Amino acid sequence: MDSFLVLRGIKTLHVRMQRHCENGEAIAHFLNEHPKVERVYWPGFENHPNHKVAKGQMRHFGGMISFVPKGGNYKEAIKIVESLKIFTLAESLGGVESLAGHPASMTHASIPKDEREKAGIVDSLIRLSVGIEDVEDLIEDLSQALA
Repeated sequence: MDSFLVLRGIKTLHVRMQRHCENGEAIAHFLNEHPKVERVYWPGFENHPNHKVAKGQMRHFGGMISFVPKGGNYKEAIKIVESLKIFTLAESLGGVESLAGHPASMTHASIPKDEREKAGIVDSLIRLSVGIEDVEDLIEDLSQALA
């Protein structure tokens, strides 16, 4: 059964990854231009610390994005991720559906705050795994959550 599922899934991997990358790029640019977003981490941006490596290894830059809301704090970040309607709040990343996470309260909650911050995981950091849904729907969801 596992082999069957791999064979079935690999047939559409190319189109799913294409959509994932296209949606990721559109959302990265949307967030980067949003007045309520302080910083966006996406390897497609030249100011990303690993942009040169990503450019050498990838044709597209994927749909994994992190961002920090302006003046955001722990409670504001929680409010944003809880306001999302299409993005699902989850610790798992990388499915075909769009997922959002708040590392400070989820995956990295057991790490002391000063250690998290040394690694760049501030209290207001939000992570997105952009899925293959309609990109305009995803942008509208982020827009309403940031409002």
